[in-house]
Amino acid sequence: MKHGVAFRKFSRPTSHRMLMLRNLVTSLFEHEQIKTTLPKARDTARLAEKAGYIITLGKKGDRSAQARASAFLLKPEILPKLFGTFANRYAERPGGYTRIHKYGNRPGDNAPVAILELVDSPRDLRWEITARAIGREVLNNKLETEKPLNLIKTGVHSTQDIIESEKRLAFGQNGLLRPKTRWNMQKILRFRNQDAVSQLSRNVGNYIVCTLSRQRRKTKTGEFSLRAGQTAPGDTRSVLDLSQGSLGTQRPRTGPKNVTRKRRWCLR
Repeated sequence: MKHGVAFRKFSRPTSHRMLMLRNLVTSLFEHEQIKTTLPKARDTARLAEKAGYIITLGKKGDRSAQARASAFLLKPEILPKLFGTFANRYAERPGGYTRIHKYGNRPGDNAPVAILELVDSPRDLRWEITARAIGREVLNNKLETEKPLNLIKTGVHSTQDIIESEKRLAFGQNGLLRPKTRWNMQKILRFRNQDAVSQLSRNVGNYIVCTLSRQRRKTKTGEFSLRAGQTAPGDTRSVLDLSQGSLGTQRPRTGPKNVTRKRRWCLR
């Protein structure tokens, strides 16, 4: 039985490995979001949570916590940010300062890649993903009573009221959003300030406007139409139904060119 196996070895000696992880943690607190391999991200998150514990101690202005953080981080200029910006941001959060997002595989060696970030940061990925999910569900709900082209002209309003009403719902209650989306929304708004609801509402509105603007194409008659193969927001038809419908003018087939290309390919 092996004892004392705390971290992965990464095919490096102990001094090299710990220096690499400390460098990753320093970069995380400097940029608030880094991309690395999944095993390195997991071990870096463990050390970052340890540094996050120093943030909790630094909220009281303890000199011993500042000495521990200064001995751990590789860049002394990050200390004011660590005990100033981060201490104010995570004043109400008891723990859990990091989040890992899987990001596919790396070209070349096919190693699994992940994004390690600090929660509630300006570049928070879950914040953007949740805002887009809310915008998509609100838009789909509006399309049940209004036509897509009419909604493109008028737009969607009162998103802040929807977010505030969904935030007050408890687990198991039915609302406009899906339970998973509502749970993610309540989770990202739990430890944020009062301006978070209005900021999330702006992000939701911007996503809805961007989604509707992709469908806004004015024709010669003044109406709004869709291109061939393009769907309106909230359209749930299958690909076969879309291909059979008249979504646009079909291009005339050029028979001789296609035959020539086919013959050349066959000769090769």
